[in-house]
Amino acid sequence: MEINVNTDNTIDRHQGLDERVREAVEASVGRFEQVRRVDVHLSNQNGQKHADGDNYCMMEARVAGYDAVVVHAHAENLHLSISGAANKLKRALDSALGRLNDKAKREPLPIGEDVDPLSVKGLTDNQ
Repeated sequence: MEINVNTDNTIDRHQGLDERVREAVEASVGRFEQVRRVDVHLSNQNGQKHADGDNYCMMEARVAGYDAVVVHAHAENLHLSISGAANKLKRALDSALGRLNDKAKREPLPIGEDVDPLSVKGLTDNQ
């Protein structure tokens, strides 16, 4: 999985920040094999004022065979916004990819005149 970290001019980007982002993303979404790339965008929306809740993290996961999944998080400091966005991304991917897996596992109902719809696997208590 490729992880790209982008910052605006209000964030001092350094190796420790990149490592922190990579660790948070890998811990949250590393188990999803379908995720090919995660783009992380960090900013402080009030620039030099450093007001509470203005640290912003947006994560966009590119998933093979599916639309991109995007989440946002605001927090008091950058580390909390990164953790919050990583947790949101994990939940969003669980939901989106879980639905895809459920659709793939469902068996289509057989088509035919002599098939009783109640005798289809899992619909009666007799089995």
